[in-house]
Order: sequence, then C-alpha cells, then structure tokens
Amino acid sequence: MEDFLIRFAITFPLAFISAFVSNAIVVYLWNLIAHGQGVFEWDTAFRFAIMLGITLGIVLPIVRAKTSKEK
Repeated sequence: MEDFLIRFAITFPLAFISAFVSNAIVVYLWNLIAHGQGVFEWDTAFRFAIMLGITLGIVLPIVRAKTSKEK
C-alpha cells in the first residue's frame, strides 16, 4: 500500500500537468479555428486534467505492479 501511494504521488502530478497543458493548447486552437478568437477555457482544461490525473494516477501504478510481478 505504501508503494502504491508513492507511485500515485509521482504519477498524479505528471499526468495532471501534461493533461492540463495539452488540453489548454487543443481548446485554444479549437476556439481559434472554429470561432475565430483565441480563448482559453481554463475550467474545461482543469476538469479534464483532474479526471485524467486521478485515473492515470490509480491505473498506472496497478499496471506497473502487475507487470513487475510477472517478470
């Protein structure tokens, strides 16, 4: 359990930051192309980053633990 918490503490911020940045860029470009005005939608980027950060923060340590046990 302690190993899982350490891996979660490492994985969550990395997944959160990468999801937040990539989503902010995609939404900005989408608004620029579709609506003709470059607008960041921070709330959408933040919500998506939280969901993806939690999901990957839980799933990736479990997958890593299972693959390391098989070897």
